[in-house]
Amino acid sequence: MPSATDVTSVFLSSPDGLRLHARCYGRPSATALPVVCLPGLARTAEDFKKLAITLASDAERPRRVIALDYRGRGLSDYDRNPDNYSFQTELADVLAVMTALDVMPAVIVGTSRGGILAMLLATVRPSALAGVVLNDIGPVIEPKGLMRIRGYVGKLPQPRSFEEGGEILRRLFSAQFPKLTQEDWLASAHRAFKKQDGALVPTYDVRLMKTLEGINFEKPFPPLWKEFGALAHVPVMCVRGANSDLLSPETVEAMRARHGGMEVLEVPDQGHAPLLVEADVIAHLAAFIQRCDEPPAH
Repeated sequence: MPSATDVTSVFLSSPDGLRLHARCYGRPSATALPVVCLPGLARTAEDFKKLAITLASDAERPRRVIALDYRGRGLSDYDRNPDNYSFQTELADVLAVMTALDVMPAVIVGTSRGGILAMLLATVRPSALAGVVLNDIGPVIEPKGLMRIRGYVGKLPQPRSFEEGGEILRRLFSAQFPKLTQEDWLASAHRAFKKQDGALVPTYDVRLMKTLEGINFEKPFPPLWKEFGALAHVPVMCVRGANSDLLSPETVEAMRARHGGMEVLEVPDQGHAPLLVEADVIAHLAAFIQRCDEPPAH
């Protein structure tokens, strides 16, 4: 059985030669479907650590889990041209990583931007998917949530310590995550900031904010119903934070109406995006992923 320490960092080349980082859990020889975890816009592979360890070390059905750092995030190289922090480029990167690591088809767990990439992947390479978990994202993105994200990405104050970083994050996000403890906020700070040249800096290229600058909030973000429709051939689970301002309950109901078998999990006391670290949430995800192993009934 793989142990929780069966974790390796792998560096791969993107189609345009940039160095990408993925964290690999479990053994390549695992026979259950692999899982590929795709983080949010300014997030990293670290967000999936607890989920990945649980899935990789399952006694009965251990599986391989790959958590990706997109370009400009985590341990992946930063791009000299911030215009490349785009869905098109990142989709090509995801495909390149899945191909290089031989993890197709896989169950995708996509948080926010990662879920959009999963929907886009379904339109260009449907055979790459065996199931999808959309974590607090759907075809309709609420402008209020986008405006809030635009307000802080690349603009966080610079903390002098991780404790101060935790306090900055608490002030920003406690309305959406009212039950997190001081310890939780400190752990969040360790995921959001890193030490560099004696200072604490974000774990992403602050030029990521350029991806949000062009959004016109007077015009609604174009809905992705066609892309969501491309998931019709695979099991889908939607996780929604009860306090989310990015994914509305109405959108979740419309998704359920279009994808009859879609499972929905609402996480209380969390907003955008649920952390996927609680034992009961991980158990729900693990059960869904296990169901994806079963061949579809015809």
